[in-house]
Amino acid sequence: MAVSPRPVVIDTDPGVDDALALCLALRSPELSVEAITTVAGNVPVEAATRNALRVLDLLRPARRPIVAQGASEPLKRPLRTAAEVHGEDGLGGATTLREPDGRPRYPDPPVGPDRTDAPDLLAEMAERFGSRLTLITLGPLTNLALALRQHGPLLRKVGQVVAMGGALRVPGNATPAAEFNVWVDPEAADEVLQAGLPLRLVGLDVTHQVRLAAEDLPPPESAVTRFIRDITGRTLAWSREAEGGGMPLHDPLAVAAAADPTLCTWEALPVRVETRGEITTGMTVADLRPGRRGQPVTCEAAVAVDAERARRFLLERLWRSSS
Repeated sequence: MAVSPRPVVIDTDPGVDDALALCLALRSPELSVEAITTVAGNVPVEAATRNALRVLDLLRPARRPIVAQGASEPLKRPLRTAAEVHGEDGLGGATTLREPDGRPRYPDPPVGPDRTDAPDLLAEMAERFGSRLTLITLGPLTNLALALRQHGPLLRKVGQVVAMGGALRVPGNATPAAEFNVWVDPEAADEVLQAGLPLRLVGLDVTHQVRLAAEDLPPPESAVTRFIRDITGRTLAWSREAEGGGMPLHDPLAVAAAADPTLCTWEALPVRVETRGEITTGMTVADLRPGRRGQPVTCEAAVAVDAERARRFLLERLWRSSS
């Protein structure tokens, strides 16, 4: 008997790996993408929205998700983006590419977002689908924190939240202590962790083990494979120079873990976020003491990954989606 796909909402800040994650989600039969909400993070929110719309225009899903633009800045801090990794456009400079006749290869989307009230849409989706809904967050948690402030009882109806963020037993990537999504809006991340949601955290402990290398890329035989090659070149080069390896598939792994949780090993942990540290702001602090007592569990964290199986899962679906 076929299992019906689970309704999902993806909150995202595209971003190269976010764009890959959207492609993966839209081509995963376990998931039915009902809505995409955008947030400032890798790029300003307007650019994030344009990039999400570009992915939809490219893939042309049979049933187009609702797209809602969200928060333009963190709860309490100025926005810090990642142009050095993702390019000013968030797609590795791909939006500057031209066809031989001079036309932009990836023009601005012909229409804008359906809505500009992402936190309200998150609440509406939670009310509509209840415990069947999985919310996948791929950027800073600003939209979800705002939705919890405004519509807490509705958001607590969701069946699962899978959040890409954090670094528990490994260094950060934005600072020595902090992973980028949490570092951009640590207050939002800490509010979400304390909200009592059924939260799974997919952090650098596992995402740094699943990487894309240049030799993994398929030939540009379709519009989608050409898009993937065009957007990943800059980030692959940055990863080689900065980290000495392939490009970590942060956001695609979060989507993969939502589609198939058995790819990761999960541990229920008390986790909080440092919001006032001088050099540790954005650090995800897990109580890992064997004899801990009385600390409330705030999430299930991915502490290990079957890296080869996850890598096959991601690449087969991304490349198959390109045919």
